Amino acid sequence: MSYGLYIGRNHTADGIAYLAGYGDEPSSHWLELLPRCRHEADARIPVGVTPQADLPGRMSEIPQVSETARHLRVSYSYYKGVPAPLTNGGLNEHGVAVRDIWSSSRPDLVAMTPVDQTGPNYSDLARLVLERARTARDGVDIIADLIARHGYADYGGNSHLIADAEEAWVVIEFSGGRGLWVAERLGPDAIRASRPGYVGLVPIEDPTRADFLYPPHFVSFAQEQGWHRPGTPFDANAVYGDGKGRWAGVQWIEAEMAARAGRPEKIGLADVFWAVRTERLTGDTAGYGQVVPLLGAEPEALRLVWHTQVGAVAAPFVPVFLGIESVPEEYRRHRYLSDGEAARFLDTRHAEKGRPETLSAVPQGIESTRSAGLAGKRLLNLLFQHHETFLPEALALWQAIEATLIGEQARIARSAAVLIQAGEPDLAAHLLTYFTGTELQRALDTMEQLAQSLEIRTRHLFGIRTEPVPRAPEQIW
Repeated sequence: MSYGLYIGRNHTADGIAYLAGYGDEPSSHWLELLPRCRHEADARIPVGVTPQADLPGRMSEIPQVSETARHLRVSYSYYKGVPAPLTNGGLNEHGVAVRDIWSSSRPDLVAMTPVDQTGPNYSDLARLVLERARTARDGVDIIADLIARHGYADYGGNSHLIADAEEAWVVIEFSGGRGLWVAERLGPDAIRASRPGYVGLVPIEDPTRADFLYPPHFVSFAQEQGWHRPGTPFDANAVYGDGKGRWAGVQWIEAEMAARAGRPEKIGLADVFWAVRTERLTGDTAGYGQVVPLLGAEPEALRLVWHTQVGAVAAPFVPVFLGIESVPEEYRRHRYLSDGEAARFLDTRHAEKGRPETLSAVPQGIESTRSAGLAGKRLLNLLFQHHETFLPEALALWQAIEATLIGEQARIARSAAVLIQAGEPDLAAHLLTYFTGTELQRALDTMEQLAQSLEIRTRHLFGIRTEPVPRAPEQIW
């Protein structure tokens, strides 16, 4: 149940569009940097779901492309039995950003889903767009072609928000194994939240409209099933989706951002941070936070993602440049909340006796470092136990840190650009890595120090709660 938000460039103070959101899965999350890679002509990759998934299917292989793009992404270890590792958001070297967001299909379609379904799953589609797309529209075409050629292995319906500097597209992939999907273009005047992803009225009376795309049988299948009457408006959400339209949380955040866009100063980066962080939308289910400035003609190294390793209510956003050499160990995959790790060891004794499944998938060296995810969850629980007292203090702190980082990020980007123009890309990469790593570590230090302070104050002012029902601010979804 992830969250995505697109802000068109005509609404922003800097004239840059933004794609933001978070993943909403009960598992570990970690930050990954994938290099540009070349592949053999006959290379193939596994996709799909297994018989153990909530909606079962079969794994299959599809051809790999000759070269995949460098990209940053957030991965995680579990959702509805789909094979890990999974991904639902990121940015590639071409400036294409992706958010994966659930979107329930109508029960009739879910019931039609073959038990031996094959083809890419929702995470496969997000990853393949990051690896292959050069524009947002290219991402739509990639998803459409993959579904047409190989099918789609789903868990009940899904969607993707794909964006570049010029435009964004909402793509809804419907359940049922019938190759049904629809895409809507969002231009520079758009403000669109997805939770769940939705597309409403589709102008089927004018199939030449370039801002809506769908397969040839999209309308006829619905009419064959008796879900749409010819000559009436075609509401994709009502016909193929959950029929609920824009959920209350979507209506609220879209209205909030529209109001901010109407100010003389329009929407700033701090406003986008707020939209991902606000406690009305963000709690323990938010696995991380992500804000992507959709930059146009820019050296790939200077593209960036503003990232939090836990829900942004409990951490400051930190700029992570695509040109870094590596992700700090503290922000990589740790055992905390990783699926299957409760039955594994960082010890080879059982594995050497013929039980390789008992060996942890997390390297011992990584596990010996601090976990930014674990630190963030501890802080979030301290904040939420007595949110009336502690949360305003933390939110003010994050805003102050981010105000400083916005200025520092701009200076570092200019410095790295000078190095790149001078023919010193390795020095630029070193600078970006040092800056990003230092600020991620500083954010982790701050989270741990604030948590230590709040635990002391909690013990003396309130005592540690042991009630089974957790406390948290009221959320709209």
